[in-house]
Amino acid sequence: MDDADSTDQSGGHRAHIGSFTSGGGRGITTAAVDPATGALTPLATEGSLADPSYLALDRGTGVLYAVSETERGAAAAFRPVPGGLVPLGAPVRVGGSGPTHLAPAGRRLLTANYGSGSVSSLPLAGDGGLHGPASVLTHRGSGPDAGRQEAPHAHQVLPDPTGRWVLSVDLGTDSVRVCVLDPATGELRVHAEVVLRAGTGPRHLAFHPSGEVVYVLHELEPQLTVCRWNAGSGQLQPVGEVPVAPAGAPGAARAHPSAIVASPDGRFVWAAVRGPDTLVTFSLAGGPEKPQLTGTVGCGGRWPRDLAVDPSGRRLYAANERSGDVTWFEVDPLTGHPRRAGSVAVPAASCVVFG
Repeated sequence: MDDADSTDQSGGHRAHIGSFTSGGGRGITTAAVDPATGALTPLATEGSLADPSYLALDRGTGVLYAVSETERGAAAAFRPVPGGLVPLGAPVRVGGSGPTHLAPAGRRLLTANYGSGSVSSLPLAGDGGLHGPASVLTHRGSGPDAGRQEAPHAHQVLPDPTGRWVLSVDLGTDSVRVCVLDPATGELRVHAEVVLRAGTGPRHLAFHPSGEVVYVLHELEPQLTVCRWNAGSGQLQPVGEVPVAPAGAPGAARAHPSAIVASPDGRFVWAAVRGPDTLVTFSLAGGPEKPQLTGTVGCGGRWPRDLAVDPSGRRLYAANERSGDVTWFEVDPLTGHPRRAGSVAVPAASCVVFG
């Protein structure tokens, strides 16, 4: 992305914020990021897409992608420009319902479709726009929670750091699938399925910057599963669990973790937890496979659906869906603990990306 696209007139970078239009959100808000304070200043809104609840930026092309988390399930592409965002064609159906996550992977865009329990692969045009048809991999299975795990519910899909493998996280089947993406056809094929503890409902995962450790965050039980990742063989091996909301902590019984990020320097992991509405800090001082919970702070609002770390690793941003705001935090460089620094109103906020 060139400077005209990625920076505002003051020299600060941009943030893009997704929201639920069905919950009163305005669509995708583009905001300036003050480089000195991290403060967000809304600049423009793109409201043509219904429920753009999750966003992803292709770092190579600068194109922003968004899901449309609706029953008819779609994705759309946008080109950032100084005045906001320009759509690159009409939204394209993903072949599944309720897409909750997406990620670019070479010349394809991948989506995780929660409602239909599937993962889709869409071809990219030369300008970064989308076209169909989608290639769809449908998950199979269920879990012990009859209300939430009656069927597969793919919640996240993303390539590993090498780009060789694709990992999909399924809340309904308590598993993570390791897949191979055919670069010619765009088809996804399951290489291995790693089954985690029954009833925990894995939602999202994050890679340690080393690329050798994966942190899987569970929604139905406030737990973090630590896994070793072998990019050579495509093997994901669980090695331990760490509580995200310790037993006896206020609100632990109604805790629903939502998002997890690792610091760019590999020293900390942070998780957002809905219900208690907190941000949790894990120190990795003992090594990437041994996260230690060292602190909990309020998220600055209600129902933190997403958590993002800025490229410098100095700040965290929580998208608080039910209070309708994005709150930012300064990160203590020694402890990793976040300190609230400010917030901006964004109705039904659901996701934050930088670029």
